[in-house]
Amino acid sequence: MMSLSLSLSSPTHHFASYNKQLCALRSPQSHHTRISQYKLQQSSSFLGYNPLRVSIDRSGEMKVKRRGGVVCYAAALAPRTLQCVCAISSVVLMLAKGTAIHKAFLVPLFALQAPMAVVSWIQGEYGIWSAFLALLVRLFFSFPGELELPFIALLMVIVAPYQVANLRGTKEGVILSLAIAAYLGFQHFTRAGSLQKAFDQGSIIATLAIICILAVPCLLLI
Repeated sequence: MMSLSLSLSSPTHHFASYNKQLCALRSPQSHHTRISQYKLQQSSSFLGYNPLRVSIDRSGEMKVKRRGGVVCYAAALAPRTLQCVCAISSVVLMLAKGTAIHKAFLVPLFALQAPMAVVSWIQGEYGIWSAFLALLVRLFFSFPGELELPFIALLMVIVAPYQVANLRGTKEGVILSLAIAAYLGFQHFTRAGSLQKAFDQGSIIATLAIICILAVPCLLLI
């Protein structure tokens, strides 16, 4: 008889506790309490919210994250990217007309700052054939003045000894590139007459290229 009464009292006790919890949830006071707690949570999360969270993984890729996930990707300034910018700026200066710099200094600058992919292509079969055909054409025809320096730069990368080629990507090579770029920048802005004339319509491309070849070695030294 005692066991029967215990078994009957146990479900009754569970039902009473469940009914008490349900009443507590339905009461207006608990409802207002939950709303105030939710608002407090929202305000605290808003005050401590950082909309942009930046993390750099091992591959050098910069991820800009929001709280909900990744919103955009931005490539980090890798040395290869900076070398590409410097090499393209050197070629632009070789072909530009709005500057009075000594353009022969651009050839060793290109050889020192060319990316490894470009150097491998130049020293490969396609680069050697390109240099051979250009030399063959040069024997019988005259090149325009703007194409002479790119052709010489192509030949210099091909025939450069390994002692010179090993300077590419090293600190000594970057310092030498910075010295060449500083000299060319001094020539450009001095002969332009003033800073305003250096940014005129005829010489703005050359000025931007000069700024690029000056900035890249500085960034590589950091």
